[in-house]
Amino acid sequence: MNLRGLVSVSGKPGLFKLLGQNKSGFILESLDEQKLKVVVNMSTSKLASLEDITIFGETDDLKLTDIFLKMKDSKSIPDAKTADGNALRKYFLEVAPDHDTERVYSSDIKKILVWFSIIKELPLFTEDPDEGSSQPSLIEDTKKPAPILEEKIRTVKKAPNKGATRLSQKSK
Repeated sequence: MNLRGLVSVSGKPGLFKLLGQNKSGFILESLDEQKLKVVVNMSTSKLASLEDITIFGETDDLKLTDIFLKMKDSKSIPDAKTADGNALRKYFLEVAPDHDTERVYSSDIKKILVWFSIIKELPLFTEDPDEGSSQPSLIEDTKKPAPILEEKIRTVKKAPNKGATRLSQKSK
Protein backbone atom coordinates (compact mmCIF):
# COMPACT_ATOMS: atom_id res chain seq x y z
CA MET A 1 0.00 0.00 0.00
CA ASN A 2 1.45 3.32 -1.07
CA LEU A 3 -0.11 6.30 0.67
CA ARG A 4 2.69 8.72 -0.22
CA GLY A 5 1.31 12.03 -1.39
CA LEU A 6 -2.17 11.50 0.11
CA VAL A 7 -3.02 14.06 2.76
CA SER A 8 -5.79 15.16 5.05
CA VAL A 9 -6.33 18.91 5.48
CA SER A 10 -7.65 20.40 8.68
CA GLY A 11 -11.03 22.02 8.15
CA LYS A 12 -11.67 20.34 4.79
CA PRO A 13 -13.58 17.08 4.35
CA GLY A 14 -12.15 14.18 2.38
CA LEU A 15 -8.66 13.38 1.20
CA PHE A 16 -6.35 15.14 -1.20
CA LYS A 17 -3.45 14.21 -3.46
CA LEU A 18 -0.36 16.42 -3.22
CA LEU A 19 0.46 17.79 -6.68
CA GLY A 20 3.11 20.36 -5.84
CA GLN A 21 4.11 23.35 -3.81
CA ASN A 22 4.35 27.06 -4.46
CA LYS A 23 5.71 29.82 -2.24
CA SER A 24 2.47 30.30 -0.31
CA GLY A 25 1.25 26.73 0.10
CA PHE A 26 0.56 23.32 -1.34
CA ILE A 27 -1.31 22.52 -4.55
CA LEU A 28 -3.78 19.70 -3.87
CA GLU A 29 -6.34 17.74 -5.87
CA SER A 30 -9.38 16.23 -4.19
CA LEU A 31 -9.82 12.47 -4.48
CA ASP A 32 -13.58 12.63 -5.03
CA GLU A 33 -15.39 12.62 -8.38
CA GLN A 34 -15.01 16.39 -8.87
CA LYS A 35 -11.17 16.38 -8.85
CA LEU A 36 -11.04 19.99 -7.63
CA LYS A 37 -7.62 21.60 -7.42
CA VAL A 38 -7.01 23.86 -4.45
CA VAL A 39 -4.08 25.77 -3.00
CA VAL A 40 -3.81 25.37 0.76
CA ASN A 41 -1.92 28.04 2.67
CA MET A 42 0.87 26.63 4.85
CA SER A 43 0.34 29.17 7.62
CA THR A 44 -3.41 28.65 8.11
CA SER A 45 -3.96 24.94 7.41
CA LYS A 46 -2.47 21.78 8.81
CA LEU A 47 -1.69 18.87 6.51
CA ALA A 48 -1.28 15.29 7.68
CA SER A 49 0.21 12.68 5.39
CA LEU A 50 -1.72 9.40 5.63
CA GLU A 51 1.47 7.35 5.74
CA ASP A 52 2.57 9.22 8.89
CA ILE A 53 -0.70 9.07 10.85
CA THR A 54 -0.79 6.79 13.88
CA ILE A 55 -3.60 5.68 16.20
CA PHE A 56 -3.28 5.58 19.98
CA GLY A 57 -2.49 2.06 21.15
CA GLU A 58 -2.36 0.40 24.55
CA THR A 59 1.41 -0.17 24.36
CA ASP A 60 2.63 1.42 21.10
CA ASP A 61 0.99 3.63 18.51
CA LEU A 62 -0.57 1.79 15.57
CA LYS A 63 0.24 2.86 12.01
CA LEU A 64 -2.74 3.76 9.86
CA THR A 65 -1.30 1.75 6.96
CA ASP A 66 -1.34 -1.42 9.08
CA ILE A 67 -4.97 -0.79 10.05
CA PHE A 68 -5.90 -0.23 6.38
CA LEU A 69 -4.29 -3.57 5.47
CA LYS A 70 -6.35 -5.36 8.12
CA MET A 71 -9.47 -3.55 6.92
CA LYS A 72 -8.69 -4.69 3.37
CA ASP A 73 -8.68 -8.33 4.54
CA SER A 74 -11.86 -7.83 6.58
CA LYS A 75 -15.04 -9.39 5.20
CA SER A 76 -17.64 -6.83 6.21
CA ILE A 77 -16.98 -3.16 6.77
CA PRO A 78 -19.76 -1.13 8.43
CA ASP A 79 -21.05 1.94 6.64
CA ALA A 80 -19.59 4.97 8.39
CA LYS A 81 -22.65 7.10 7.64
CA THR A 82 -25.31 4.77 9.05
CA ALA A 83 -23.54 2.72 11.74
CA ASP A 84 -23.77 3.80 15.37
CA GLY A 85 -20.79 4.26 17.70
CA ASN A 86 -21.07 0.79 19.26
CA ALA A 87 -21.00 -0.97 15.88
CA LEU A 88 -18.02 1.11 14.79
CA ARG A 89 -16.16 0.33 18.02
CA LYS A 90 -16.91 -3.41 17.70
CA TYR A 91 -15.56 -3.47 14.14
CA PHE A 92 -12.48 -1.45 15.07
CA LEU A 93 -11.71 -3.88 17.89
CA GLU A 94 -11.54 -6.61 15.20
CA VAL A 95 -9.09 -4.76 12.92
CA ALA A 96 -7.11 -2.95 15.63
CA PRO A 97 -7.54 -4.90 18.86
CA ASP A 98 -4.65 -3.09 20.57
CA HIS A 99 -6.03 0.46 20.15
CA ASP A 100 -6.67 2.61 23.21
CA THR A 101 -10.46 2.63 23.62
CA GLU A 102 -10.40 5.71 25.85
CA ARG A 103 -8.37 7.97 23.54
CA VAL A 104 -9.69 6.77 20.15
CA TYR A 105 -13.19 8.18 19.75
CA SER A 106 -16.03 6.97 17.54
CA SER A 107 -15.57 10.07 15.38
CA ASP A 108 -11.95 9.02 14.75
CA ILE A 109 -13.07 5.52 13.74
CA LYS A 110 -15.71 7.01 11.46
CA LYS A 111 -13.10 9.23 9.79
CA ILE A 112 -10.79 6.24 9.22
CA LEU A 113 -13.67 4.27 7.64
CA VAL A 114 -14.50 7.21 5.35
CA TRP A 115 -10.85 7.50 4.32
CA PHE A 116 -10.71 3.77 3.65
CA SER A 117 -13.81 3.94 1.45
CA ILE A 118 -12.17 6.76 -0.56
CA ILE A 119 -8.81 5.09 -1.18
CA LYS A 120 -9.73 1.40 -1.47
CA GLU A 121 -10.49 1.75 -5.20
CA LEU A 122 -7.35 3.74 -6.04
CA PRO A 123 -4.40 2.03 -7.74
CA LEU A 124 -2.13 3.37 -4.98
CA PHE A 125 -3.90 1.10 -2.53
CA THR A 126 -2.49 -2.08 -4.12
CA GLU A 127 0.92 -0.57 -4.97
CA ASP A 128 4.09 -1.23 -2.97
CA PRO A 129 5.40 1.76 -0.97
CA ASP A 130 8.75 1.66 -2.78
CA GLU A 131 7.15 2.03 -6.24
CA GLY A 132 5.92 5.57 -5.62
CA SER A 133 9.15 6.90 -4.08
CA SER A 134 9.61 9.42 -6.91
CA GLN A 135 6.55 11.38 -5.73
CA PRO A 136 7.15 14.37 -3.46
CA SER A 137 6.61 13.84 0.24
CA LEU A 138 5.40 16.47 2.68
CA ILE A 139 7.74 15.35 5.38
CA GLU A 140 11.00 15.32 3.39
CA ASP A 141 11.50 19.05 2.78
CA THR A 142 8.70 21.58 2.66
CA LYS A 143 11.03 24.46 1.75
CA LYS A 144 12.16 22.89 -1.52
CA PRO A 145 9.82 23.40 -4.51
CA ALA A 146 8.21 20.30 -5.93
CA PRO A 147 9.80 18.88 -9.13
CA ILE A 148 6.85 20.10 -11.21
CA LEU A 149 7.47 23.69 -10.17
CA GLU A 150 11.28 23.59 -10.47
CA GLU A 151 10.96 23.53 -14.26
CA LYS A 152 8.78 26.64 -14.23
CA ILE A 153 11.08 28.46 -11.83
CA ARG A 154 14.08 27.84 -14.10
CA THR A 155 12.29 29.12 -17.21
CA VAL A 156 11.20 32.44 -15.71
CA LYS A 157 13.56 35.16 -16.91
CA LYS A 158 14.14 38.39 -15.10
CA ALA A 159 12.59 41.35 -16.89
CA PRO A 160 14.92 44.24 -17.65
CA ASN A 161 14.81 46.92 -15.01
CA LYS A 162 13.12 49.93 -16.64
CA GLY A 163 14.16 52.23 -13.81
CA ALA A 164 17.83 51.63 -14.52
CA THR A 165 17.35 52.50 -18.18
CA ARG A 166 15.65 55.80 -17.32
CA LEU A 167 18.37 56.73 -14.88
CA SER A 168 21.05 56.10 -17.49
CA GLN A 169 19.17 58.23 -20.03
CA LYS A 170 18.79 61.14 -17.59
CA SER A 171 22.44 61.10 -16.72
CA LYS A 172 23.54 61.57 -20.36
